[in-house]
Amino acid sequence: MSSPTARPGTPTPGVVPMGALDWGLLVLLSMIWGGSFFFGKIAIAEIPPLTMVLSRVAIGAAVVWLIARMRGISMPFSLPLVGAMAVMALLNNVIPFSLIAWSQQHIPSGLSAILNAATPLFTVLVAQAFTRDEKLTAGRLVGVLLGFGGVAVMMGPALLGRLGGHELPAQVAAIGATMSYGLSAVYGRRFRGLPPLGVAATQLTLSSLLLLPAVLTIDAPWRLPLPSPHVIGALIGLGVLSTGIAYIIFFRILGRNGATNISLVTFLVPVSAVLLGALVLGEALEPREFIGFALIALGLATIDGRPARLLFRRGRRA
Repeated sequence: MSSPTARPGTPTPGVVPMGALDWGLLVLLSMIWGGSFFFGKIAIAEIPPLTMVLSRVAIGAAVVWLIARMRGISMPFSLPLVGAMAVMALLNNVIPFSLIAWSQQHIPSGLSAILNAATPLFTVLVAQAFTRDEKLTAGRLVGVLLGFGGVAVMMGPALLGRLGGHELPAQVAAIGATMSYGLSAVYGRRFRGLPPLGVAATQLTLSSLLLLPAVLTIDAPWRLPLPSPHVIGALIGLGVLSTGIAYIIFFRILGRNGATNISLVTFLVPVSAVLLGALVLGEALEPREFIGFALIALGLATIDGRPARLLFRRGRRA
């Protein structure tokens, strides 16, 4: 793991506090990634996990390269940079996507979302150990715990009651994915100063190349039956929206606002899913979901710190 100045040749600026645009992008990213659990659950019914993940990152890479080409954005090339991006591809795509895809065969997507919400906890611990400007504070820890508690309350006792038992291996795999995400959020700080489009495209391309030998060896996709139209549609959604567009936003927020702030998206993913269900599908909101929303909002405000500082200043003026 690197320090904030680990990327050769370019000084790394400090973390910028989240502004209105940053929070808006984080909410948008949560909505896009909320769809990944839905798309993945559909696709995994007919496609093996590794083939699904390869399809996802390959489609995402094609989309991002197309956008980058249209905007005239290119990436500098050097062997150290490619090596560092390959590590990022493993931590941010290959390992967590594969673990989540396998676990989705055995546990419901709602439980996956709960376990995925542990990402900020792992991120703040890794950031504490390996960064200088994202140290763990009491407010940050309390905020993370409040947010995680809000997700758990929102999802309810039925899903929490499924923790352990015969689904434990799949749950451990999902937690392993969150740990990998936490590592990648801090490791990815070294790519500040590079264009988010170029970083996203390179990461997804390397992920595809790393996955290809395993897919050819294990899944032999040419022997698989042709997926149904709705599965093909889910793969397109997973690749274009939940991967290609999502990682453009991801690297923009990571480069500007830091590892801890980008990991907060996992608190907002379940909120987005529930609200979209209510607005689009007419699903009823239960009281526990409002309580969960409030805890998540309180956790995010505690991590952001500005509401507390504002109240403190007003108190001093009074």
